[in-house]
Amino acid sequence: MASILVLYYSVGGSVRRMAELVAEGVERVPGAEAMLRTVPRVSTNIEGDEPPVPSAGAPYCELRDLEACAGLALGSPTRFGNMAAPLKHFLDGTGLLWQRGALTGKPACVFTSTASLHGGQETTLVSMMLPLLHHGMLVMGLPYTQPELNATRQGGTPYGASHFAGLADDQPVSDDERTLCIAQGRRLAELSLKLL
Repeated sequence: MASILVLYYSVGGSVRRMAELVAEGVERVPGAEAMLRTVPRVSTNIEGDEPPVPSAGAPYCELRDLEACAGLALGSPTRFGNMAAPLKHFLDGTGLLWQRGALTGKPACVFTSTASLHGGQETTLVSMMLPLLHHGMLVMGLPYTQPELNATRQGGTPYGASHFAGLADDQPVSDDERTLCIAQGRRLAELSLKLL
């Protein structure tokens, strides 16, 4: 069984919902299983304000989860056209894996959610790709053979699945966005199995 890590950070719930849809796509591929993980908030409080285990939702990711996965889907809300600090903080702590080449050759993809329609979806997706490329991962996008990429009036990019959540994070994932998230998870799982 190929374990596909769906690692995300979410504040309002949109990225978490996207992660669940990506995981659904993974689970639709025989021989693949999704492992949902998140990261804690970054705090300026020295003692921190996050419990060692989340009170609800996916557990926090550990380096061994990255090392053991056959593929990685990485998701973050947009922060000024960039990934959110908690996810960047976690990735900055993966230097030991980088030194050992533990992620080299593994497939990866990215997904994001923004408060405004033109709020930096594509730059956020690219910002998440950069550390994955440094790790030697095989970064994949969504091809235009997915008809929803041309039909969507909300989120969806060839760089990865995206969602327009609205300023209050109250816009549900649209049908096209949902289809693209599932398709991305399925593509990642299929490629991961081919590379095992």
